Amino acid sequence: MLSEELFNRASKLFPGGVNSPVRFYSPYPTYFSRASGSRIFDVEGKEYLDFCMGFGVNFAGYSNAEIAEEIMYLLDNTIPEGVPTEHEITLGETIQKAVPSVERMRFTNSGTEATMHAIRLARAFTGRKFILKMNAGFHGAHDYVLVNAGSGALNFGSPSSPGIPDEVSKTVLIGDFNNEESIKELFKKYGHEIAAVITEPVLGNLGVIGPEKGFLKFLREITDEYGALLIFDEIITGFRFKFGGYQDLIGVKPDLTTMGKIIGGGMPIGLFGGRSEIMEKISPQGSVYQSGTFSANPFTVASGIATLNFLKKRDYEYTIGLAQWVEDKLKNFSDIGVQVNRVYNMFTIFFNGEKVWNYETALKSDKKKFMDFFNFSKKHGIYFSPGQFEASFVGMAHTPEEVEMAVFKMVYTLEFDMNEDRNKRK
Repeated sequence: MLSEELFNRASKLFPGGVNSPVRFYSPYPTYFSRASGSRIFDVEGKEYLDFCMGFGVNFAGYSNAEIAEEIMYLLDNTIPEGVPTEHEITLGETIQKAVPSVERMRFTNSGTEATMHAIRLARAFTGRKFILKMNAGFHGAHDYVLVNAGSGALNFGSPSSPGIPDEVSKTVLIGDFNNEESIKELFKKYGHEIAAVITEPVLGNLGVIGPEKGFLKFLREITDEYGALLIFDEIITGFRFKFGGYQDLIGVKPDLTTMGKIIGGGMPIGLFGGRSEIMEKISPQGSVYQSGTFSANPFTVASGIATLNFLKKRDYEYTIGLAQWVEDKLKNFSDIGVQVNRVYNMFTIFFNGEKVWNYETALKSDKKKFMDFFNFSKKHGIYFSPGQFEASFVGMAHTPEEVEMAVFKMVYTLEFDMNEDRNKRK
């Protein structure tokens, strides 16, 4: 009952009792006290195998001794904040070498900041006002993109947020991911007013939905044709599938890229970067203003350097193979409405009677069944991202033995727990 007591205290302080809506689930969320490797421990001492991993942040694993040792080495002397340091250059050079399209960059404190500044920069560079985003594509919680947004907003059944002026929302065009015709129609009507197309190259906040063959190349071609910029939001996908960007796996080069999560190794971070001629518009070199007291703060930068140094030496195929194992075992339940969408080492278990490949098909998923699955899995010591439209992640700290046991428990939940629960309700 300790979690309930903590939630009651939290409810007197925070709206809804939480500091991010995606952390809430009924009747109250479980509270956690520590983590190690691929496991998290709640305040009552129960242990869980974690497939949420900080919504994808902790790809290298919790309490990684090798990373912690390097962080402490980098922070051996207290470094002042708000001033330039050599470490921010080191992290930037590592990212630039791994993702060649990021010729110049600027660190921020979050992915929300990164996309906000990237969009402002795109509008300034092109002299145009319209932004085209994908239906339920999520790029943070700022006015520019919180229009038909996914993730937590979609889980609560309200794709947009009150408080956004009509004047702002009318500058955002909504296309459908994996639907070339919807994008073509918008460009035919507004093409020479569109500053940029922004998209996650793999949707991660509508559940995991990969691009159909040729879709991202199509976006590159149509933005080139109309003189718009292409922005890839790689905050989830950056350094997740390889030591670099998803763009490098598929050979499609955007004009601007945003990153976050993994490049900070568990500390708050964001980044926007791209072609030099575009980034030169950022102040103080240019007139597009952006600043942040904690941008490239020494603690985040040290964590990012240590994490990327660790990942540089690791075999990404290891995590991909484990995620494929999950998919192979659970896809046998398609006859009872279970679909597993996997892109490399991230996946979503959809409770849906048909293939999920875009916004329309994703919305047919049964959120209630997913939460039943979530709760039964949690009872068996498996923790997923708490929402049907979230991604789950396999990281470097997961072991084959852990994943095998977790899959066994998931299968048991689908075959017995959920059927028994349904029978009780009849």
